[in-house]
Amino acid sequence: MIFKDPSNLIPLFVILPLGGAFLISFLGKRSKLFCDIFANLISALLLILSAVSIFVVKTSGPLVYKLGMWLPPIGITLVLDGMTLFMLLITNIISFFIMLYSVNYMEKYTDKWMFYTLFLLMVAGMEGVIITGDIFNLFVFLEIASVASYALVAFGTEAGELEASFKYLIMSSVGSLFILLGIALLYGYTSTLNMADMALTISKIGPGRIIPFVGVLFLMGFGLKAAIVPFHSWLPDAHPSAPAPISAMLSGVLIKALGVYTLIRIFYNVFGISSAVLNILMFAGAISMVVGVLLAIGQWDLKRLLAYHSISQIGYIILGLGLATPLGLLGGLFHLFNHSVFKSLLFLNSGAIEFATGTRDLKNMGGLREKMPVTAGTSLAASMSIAGVPPFNGFWSKLIIIFAAVQAGHYWFAVCAVFASILTLASFMKVQKYAFFGPLNNAYKEIKEVPFFMRVSMLGLALICMIGGVMLMPVLLKNFLAPAVDVLMNGIRYADVVLGAIR
Repeated sequence: MIFKDPSNLIPLFVILPLGGAFLISFLGKRSKLFCDIFANLISALLLILSAVSIFVVKTSGPLVYKLGMWLPPIGITLVLDGMTLFMLLITNIISFFIMLYSVNYMEKYTDKWMFYTLFLLMVAGMEGVIITGDIFNLFVFLEIASVASYALVAFGTEAGELEASFKYLIMSSVGSLFILLGIALLYGYTSTLNMADMALTISKIGPGRIIPFVGVLFLMGFGLKAAIVPFHSWLPDAHPSAPAPISAMLSGVLIKALGVYTLIRIFYNVFGISSAVLNILMFAGAISMVVGVLLAIGQWDLKRLLAYHSISQIGYIILGLGLATPLGLLGGLFHLFNHSVFKSLLFLNSGAIEFATGTRDLKNMGGLREKMPVTAGTSLAASMSIAGVPPFNGFWSKLIIIFAAVQAGHYWFAVCAVFASILTLASFMKVQKYAFFGPLNNAYKEIKEVPFFMRVSMLGLALICMIGGVMLMPVLLKNFLAPAVDVLMNGIRYADVVLGAIR
């Protein structure tokens, strides 16, 4: 072991991307090659660190790092447990492939160094949100990631991109205000910002009237970050307007790290989950599933269609987590992983099509499989996965969620999940037909497949889609899913685990 104290690994998840962003902003203007190599090196190191941390936690148990050696509740702690590891692995897998894809894709933009700087700042913010054990520190990292994402949505500086970024900024800032107000009220009620200590305090003095009110604020604030219906209106503009790597990052990871993860971490491990909150989550999940897919099915702009499907697929995750049974939590977290993979791949596919043809309009495509076989093949794998076609990974997580809903007696929610999956299949059959099948559009007879690094990224994610169900499920279940489910099932005993690790 490199470190005598394995907890010293934890701050590296923030130090590496922050340090990388600083060095690229300082040296990157002089060399594009330096930017490409160094940014991808940082991304690869974060992925390796995630894998190493799995074995460290397996050996040592949950880890807690004390910033400045100050003990909680005075000092800030960073926590590495089953749920943290699960989210870190997802974030770093997706960011690794997207960073690799960006080597070729971002050549058409000026100031590539600026893109990498903002991208690494966004990654640092997300990973800070995931590992922190302090609720105000969570808000700080959340804002770092959010501000970087606003700039990245507007990176092309076209009128539509600036408008979408401004709308995203306003809506997200409203969500941040709800969250900040909730944190202030919590601090006034519990006199602590450490989440473990806060959980203990609430369990001792009771929720009173303030916790339900704060819960509503958090449901609105984090629900807006996660784009759950009815807080979804910013997403269909922001995601299509961003460059394809950022669209993939926003949909694949950001809305989960800043929205879904924070929501369940606080409600399960700090407040203690209640039947009222679970009912809200299940209802919001079912509505998001159906509304998102109904809005998507009529879209002809490929990236806008994918953005609406993000809302629908987040609904499956929220429904599974709202069931709060071991099977429901397993299905919800498994679908969170699967959605990160196949939706990131679909946005990268859309970027490849736009890179080669210059259009996102499905009506202007056709027959692209002849000229772009790698893009067509990987898009088919991602489409079958999101539609829940066996044996692709999306089928298994959807099936688990449906079984969990039936097991819990929520038959109508199971029906909604099946209905949304059928419409998703219809929507992506349209995508395949108009984009890749049929006669080749005469305008695209001279196009060719996208460059090497873009192909490698799409093939890597497609491989996970194909083997992520039957072949990878035992590995995922044992090493990633089961420990994350245990953290949520333990509820506010999270406090004992964290404070016990400190002692």
